[in-house]
Parts: sequence; structure tokens; C-alpha cells
Amino acid sequence: MEKYPLKLEAPWEQVKERLKENDVHLTDEDLVYVPGQEEELLERLKQRWGKEREEIRAFIESISANTDAAG
Repeated sequence: MEKYPLKLEAPWEQVKERLKENDVHLTDEDLVYVPGQEEELLERLKQRWGKEREEIRAFIESISANTDAAG
């Protein structure tokens, strides 16, 4: 599994709030993010949403870029 940092164009707090707007069931604990520990965040969201890590990564990056590839 290749590890590389999330490409965030907006501050994480802003991205986190937008993710919570898209899924009201997400908690702050679900969205704990520490740079360099992306895999932990992606794994939590994978378990929550049942989607693949790369799909989740792309969604988070789209929200950060304000393009919302919602799906």
C-alpha cells in the first residue's frame, strides 16, 4: 500500500466541517487527522463508508479543492 500525504488546498478544520455536512453521522473522532498518518484516517472512513481508500482520498481532496466529487 503506497503512502502519500493528502493534497489539501484548504485547512483541515474547514475540510472536516464540509465532510460533516456531507455525512451528518461523522464524528470528530472519525475525522482526527495528523499529517503523516493519513492511513489511519482513511481506514476509519473506509470502515464507516465501505468505500476504497483511493475513492475516499479523492473525495477528501475534492472537498479541499472545493470541487466536491460527491458520490
